[in-house]
Amino acid sequence: MIYRSLVRVLITSAALAAGVLLTGCNSDEISLATNAKANQPVTPKLIADMTAKDMDLNSPILVRLFKQEAELEVWKQDRSGRFALLKTYPICRWSGDLGPKVREGDRQAPEGFYNISPAQMNPQSAYYLSFNTGYPNAFDKALGRTGSQLMVHGDCSSRGCYAMTDEQIAEIYSLGRESFFGGQKSFQLQAYPFKMTPMNMAKHRNNPNMPFWKMIKEGYDHFEVTKQEPKVDFCEKKYVFDAVKAPNATRDPVFDASAKCPAYVIPDEVADAVREKQATDLAETARLIAKGTPVARTNTGIDGGMNKVFAARVPEGNTGLSEGGDGQGLSLLALSRAPGTIPSHVNPPRAPSDNLLMGAPEQPKLVAAPAAAPAPAAPPTRVANAAPAAENDGFFSNLARKVGLGGPADATASTPPSKPKAIEAKPASPAPKSAAPKVEPKAEPKQAASRPPLKPSLSDTPAAAKDNQVAGSAPILPPNSFDSRFGAMK
Repeated sequence: MIYRSLVRVLITSAALAAGVLLTGCNSDEISLATNAKANQPVTPKLIADMTAKDMDLNSPILVRLFKQEAELEVWKQDRSGRFALLKTYPICRWSGDLGPKVREGDRQAPEGFYNISPAQMNPQSAYYLSFNTGYPNAFDKALGRTGSQLMVHGDCSSRGCYAMTDEQIAEIYSLGRESFFGGQKSFQLQAYPFKMTPMNMAKHRNNPNMPFWKMIKEGYDHFEVTKQEPKVDFCEKKYVFDAVKAPNATRDPVFDASAKCPAYVIPDEVADAVREKQATDLAETARLIAKGTPVARTNTGIDGGMNKVFAARVPEGNTGLSEGGDGQGLSLLALSRAPGTIPSHVNPPRAPSDNLLMGAPEQPKLVAAPAAAPAPAAPPTRVANAAPAAENDGFFSNLARKVGLGGPADATASTPPSKPKAIEAKPASPAPKSAAPKVEPKAEPKQAASRPPLKPSLSDTPAAAKDNQVAGSAPILPPNSFDSRFGAMK
C-alpha cells in the first residue's frame, strides 16, 4: 500500500511540474505544490490500525470534538460502510466557555455541525497546518451570529479555535487529505460541549445553553445509532437530521434556515432507533437528577480548557473547563511521553474559582509538571491565518472543482429506506441569548510566510524524549499537495 502511494505521488508530482512549466503558474501556486508539511504521509502505525479495523486508506472520515473531555475523535468508514473510531487525540487548548460561538471576538470555539471541503484545508497556516471549521454555518447565520477564521490547527494556542500540537494536526491533516483523494467531497465536523451522556446532561441541566445542546444531541444520537454521517439541514432556525422527501412528494424538500420547514420525513428505522435511545437517555438523566447529581460548578474567570495530559506537563498547568484529575494523576502523567511538542509559549487555562453551585465538591488543585526552568511569558495572542478567499480560489479550489470537489458541500444525503414515517414540522423555540463574554483585544496575526520545520510523527517508534519534544520522525514523500493530485486525475 505504501509503495503504491509513493508511486502515485511521484507520478502526480511530475504531472503537476509539467503543468506549471507549460502554464507559467505563479510562485504561490508552486509553493503550495511543494509544501512538505501538507504532504507528509499517513504514518505506518495508523495504516496498520486501519488494516486491523478493515478500513481503506482513502475511505471517508468524520471528526468529533468535545470541549469538556478535551478530545478530538477521527472516525473512518470501514468496508461494511459504517464509521468506526480510528483514533482519539487529546486537545492541547481550546478557548471560551461551554456553549456555541455567538459573536466575533468572544473567544468562543464553535459548537454544531460543519463541513470541511478541500478549499478549507490550509497548508500555509501560520500555525503549522490547519483547516477552517466553516463557522458560521446556515444555522449560525440565521441567528445573526458572527465570527471568522475559526480553525483546528497546531501550535497549542487558541483564540476561539481548537488547537492541537503540530504533530497531531499533521496526522489529522493527512487523514483528511487522503479521504479527499479517495473521492470524499467534504468531511463532517461535529463539535460538542461534552459527550452527550445522561450524566453530562444531568450535570449541566441548569445551563442556559441546554435547549441548543438538546437540539444538537439529536444529531449526536443519529450518528450513535446508525454509525453513518447524518444528513444535516436547517429550517425555522433549527437543525434537522436525516430528512428525506415525504412518500407522496414529487421532489426533495428544500430547506432554508430562516424559512418555514418543508414537509419531510425521517426513515422509520432511523427514527425508531433514535426515539428508543432518547427515551433511555431521558429516563437515566431523570434518575441521576433524582439521586442528587450536583449541578456543574460555576467557574468564573476561566478561558477554555486543556487535556490533562498536556496540563500535567506545563508549569502551573490546569485543565480549566476540561475534565481534570487529581494531583497524583497529573504528576504521573507528567512522566509519560507527550503526544507532540508542547511549545514554550503555551498559555494554560487559569485555575478554577471557588464559586460552587449545589454543594459540588471543590476540584483538587493540579500539580505542575517538573521543569528545568520556568515557562517564559506567553506572547501576544495570535490569530490563525488562512489565505484570503480570492487566493484560495486560484489554485486550491480550481483544481478541486475540476473533479467536483470545490467549495463547501452539504453532508451527503443517505438513500431513503422503505416505510418512512411522516414528521410534522413544529416551530422552534428561540435560541437562548448568551451573556456577552469579555472581548479580548486583537493582536496582529502571525504571518504565514515563515516555513516551520517538519515535526516528528506521533506514531513512529518511541525513543527517549528531551523535555517536551517527541523523538522520532516520519518519512517525507516528495513534496506535492493533495489538490495537485486531484489535478493529475482529470
